[in-house]
Amino acid sequence: MKAQILIVDDDKDIGLELKTYFEVHEYKVFNALNGQEMWKMLKSHHVDLIVLDIMMPGDDGITLCHKLRLESAIPIIMLSAAGSEADRVSCLEIGADDFLAKPFSARELLARIKALLRRSSGQLGQERQQQALDSNISFAHWQLDRARRMLIGQNSVNIPLSQREFEILTVFITHPNRVLTRDQLLEFTRGIDAGPFDRSIDVQIGRLRKKIEHDAKNPEIILTIRGGGYQFNAEVK
Repeated sequence: MKAQILIVDDDKDIGLELKTYFEVHEYKVFNALNGQEMWKMLKSHHVDLIVLDIMMPGDDGITLCHKLRLESAIPIIMLSAAGSEADRVSCLEIGADDFLAKPFSARELLARIKALLRRSSGQLGQERQQQALDSNISFAHWQLDRARRMLIGQNSVNIPLSQREFEILTVFITHPNRVLTRDQLLEFTRGIDAGPFDRSIDVQIGRLRKKIEHDAKNPEIILTIRGGGYQFNAEVK
C-alpha cells in the first residue's frame, strides 16, 4: 500500500510541484492550503506523514504542530523560510520530527520523508521490529504502548509521543541504568540518517522529561550524568 502524505502549505505552486514529484515516486499525496483544510483532510483520509509549512494565514505551522501533538503521534516535517538554530529548536520543542529550510530541493525532502517513514513503520532492524511487537512496557508510574506510540499514565491518561520521543524512550527502556552518551543515543535512534540537526537530542530529552517526570527541572527517571550523557533510572517490566 502506498504511503500517504499530507502537504500543508499556502503556496499552491509549491504544493502542486511536490505532489507531482512525490506521486512519480509512488506516494499518495493530499494538499491543504491552511489549517482548516488540514483538519478536514485528516478526518477523511488516513495520513502517514505531514509536511507542514510554518508561515501560513490563520493558525501557523507552529500552532498546528502543537495541536496535532496533543492528540496524534503522526510524523511531522516542518518547512520554514527561516533556517536559524532557534527555529529548528522551536520546531523540536513543539514535537516536530524533522525540519527543512526553504528553499529546498524536492529530492532532499523526499529523502527525509523516506527516512522518517522507515523509522515510523518499524524498519529499524530485526531487534527493534521484535520489540515493537512486544507487550506494553511498564516503568515508574507509566506504561508505554508501543503499537500506538502512546504513554499511558495514572487514571488512564494517554499522552502521544512524537516519533523521535518514542525512539529515544525505547532506547532508554531497553538499556535501563546504563549511561548512554549523546552519540550512542543518536546511533541507536538514527543510524546513518543522523545529521547536524539531530544534535538537538537534548531538546527531545527535555520534552520527554516534561511528559514523564513529576518535576522536569529535577528529573528522577532520566538523569543527566555529568561528562557522560544520560541514564534511565527506573525499573522496567
